Amino acid sequence: MAEIDVDIFDTPANIAESVADRFVALVRGRQEEDVAPHVVVTGGSTGIAVLKAIRAHSEAHEIDWANVHVWWGDERFVPADDPERNDLQAFEALFDHVPVDPSKVHRVAASDGEFGDDVDAAAAAYAREIDGAFDGDPVFDILMLGVGEEGHTASIFPDSPAATDTSVVCAVRDCPKPPPTRVSMTFPTLDRGAHVWMMTAGESKADAVLAVLNGAKPVDIPAAGPRGLVATTWWIDEAAASKIPLS
Repeated sequence: MAEIDVDIFDTPANIAESVADRFVALVRGRQEEDVAPHVVVTGGSTGIAVLKAIRAHSEAHEIDWANVHVWWGDERFVPADDPERNDLQAFEALFDHVPVDPSKVHRVAASDGEFGDDVDAAAAAYAREIDGAFDGDPVFDILMLGVGEEGHTASIFPDSPAATDTSVVCAVRDCPKPPPTRVSMTFPTLDRGAHVWMMTAGESKADAVLAVLNGAKPVDIPAAGPRGLVATTWWIDEAAASKIPLS
């Protein structure tokens, strides 16, 4: 696994713009190699800001969006039209505005979808979709994740059973933040990103950032878990970096 690279920016807006630059360059590069890249996107304020920045990027129109696979690292298990849904927010920010192929957009079933309120069935179906989308082990070209104040990432919270789950995708219940029921990729799947990008901003995230850089265990600080097969980059602002000792 790659070591962590930390990039610090003046503002959250600069994080979003820099991630968008890298996203467009990497996706275009993979498509020039005749690859339909698989990207995992995330919600939260930083994740959605990144998607808006990609939409506004001057070269976004040069991406062949119909040949991009879109995944979510986690999803809130609520009705499809609930504004809490990560996929709904992502479409409003980006995917409603670019010509994606619906067959390559991989959504987690909603609580009013084909499995009703059976979150375990929704998680199992998403795992099957991941397993069926790749020849061999899944490898996502880009895997973007946010970081919560207590250090959660995707929907894996500190001391959660999800932190030790070895399946592909798991149901998560009793989350300390609403909504309480979710579906999340597990650490074995989150470790299948070629480029893992952890993105967060704000002073409230500073303790979690410092804990990760000090070698926290993923069960305690889940954001310490995901590592890229090629590179792991933390994109943070100065406020989130405020407790990192000066070298």
